[in-house]
Amino acid sequence: MKKNLILLFLLSFSLTVYARSTDDVAVDTAQVMKLDSDGYQLRRSDAEQTIAKATKALQLAKKIGYVNGIAESYRVIGVGRDYNGEPEKAIESYLNALTYFQSSKNKIGQAKVYNNIGNLYRDNDYDKALEYLTKALTIANQIGDDELIASIYLNLGNVYTRQKDYYRALSFYNKSNTLFTKLNNTEYKITCMQDMGVAYFNLVQYDKAEAMLLKSNEDAKKFDRPQQIASIDLTLSSLYIAKRDFNQAEKFLEEGISYATIIKSKKLLSDFKYTSYQLEYKRKNFEKALYYLQDIYNKDSIDFTNYVSARIALLQVKHRQDEQQKENAIIILKQKSDRNFFWGVTVVAFLLLIVIILLIGNIRRKAETNKRLTELNGEVSRQKDNLDRVNHHLEEIIDERTKDLQIKNRKLSEYSSYLSHQIRGPIATLKGLINLEKEGLVNKEECFNMMDKCVSEIDNKIMDMSDMLHDQDRTGM
Repeated sequence: MKKNLILLFLLSFSLTVYARSTDDVAVDTAQVMKLDSDGYQLRRSDAEQTIAKATKALQLAKKIGYVNGIAESYRVIGVGRDYNGEPEKAIESYLNALTYFQSSKNKIGQAKVYNNIGNLYRDNDYDKALEYLTKALTIANQIGDDELIASIYLNLGNVYTRQKDYYRALSFYNKSNTLFTKLNNTEYKITCMQDMGVAYFNLVQYDKAEAMLLKSNEDAKKFDRPQQIASIDLTLSSLYIAKRDFNQAEKFLEEGISYATIIKSKKLLSDFKYTSYQLEYKRKNFEKALYYLQDIYNKDSIDFTNYVSARIALLQVKHRQDEQQKENAIIILKQKSDRNFFWGVTVVAFLLLIVIILLIGNIRRKAETNKRLTELNGEVSRQKDNLDRVNHHLEEIIDERTKDLQIKNRKLSEYSSYLSHQIRGPIATLKGLINLEKEGLVNKEECFNMMDKCVSEIDNKIMDMSDMLHDQDRTGM
């Protein structure tokens, strides 16, 4: 009883520990997802925080072995680095994310990474951008993820905008806007409207551009999207400069710079300086324009150096990626070869197993046959012994019968001799009497009496002989 209680206690303790460990993993998994989600939401306003939160999520995901969490953390880090102007580090994070998503066969994750890589190539390699975005769109269509499809349409529109193919860009913006409206995604609806305003601005359709940009600016303020406000203000400033409405241009410039400063966007602040230069140049305020131009020149020199460095780094990463793809192809080929070898060995082993089973069955049948033959041989031996005994008994019977026949033959021989000896005399007497009677030398009556006596004597001898033949105790005459 005591042993059973101890065993029950240990079992309940083990189940409690297991339940706690499972609960801990579930909590840690939820924490990883929350850190990644929070970091992603901050990408537009504070890219550094995006990287920090996703890095923390990555460490926790690695600790608990949460593969999809590791992949998503790498992806969010890549997004943060992209917004932070670090394309070479971003592509490295994206490739790490892609590796983990592929290992876990997570199609949605793979499509998101392809979308992010396409977005990263958007400004420097249109063909690469379209290649990755097309890959992402193919997977998104297969799994029917409308939000991801809408995001990819938006990025495709951005690529075509940079290629100055504005009508095709507008086609994709409209598709994206339709899906985001259906999904009630306010953030990306604002982005779609802003991007369509930019396309119409480049098509010199200022009225349509102004209406869309002002509406998107209003919605961005309504939903407190500082990064989007700053970006829209930049396009509105350029629009009003083109329309020579310098007061409106200055108003949106000042507003945009304040928002860009809040979100610490170096790229937007640089773009606002260039737009400020354009405004002062159009106003013919050349001294102030020259000030902005000198600042832009210095900044551009640094940016160009950084761009070249980043471009070289990107090329190096691309080279590593190509090499990795070759290695992966070799590994896949080797795995395929190994699989073929494995199946070949498996088939051979299966055939050998069948042969072994057949041999074992054959051996068992032979053993059974030998056993039956042994039993039959034993039975034959027993029957042979019985037959030998019967034969021996028959020989004994034959010997007895032979001896009996020999005795009877001897008696018959004795009887024959005796009969010949005993009967011969009376018969000779009878013959003599007959001859005497014929000669008339003897009286008939006397002759008949003597003949009767001889016949009686012969009859007695025969009767005596018969008794002797049937009496086993008599051995002589």
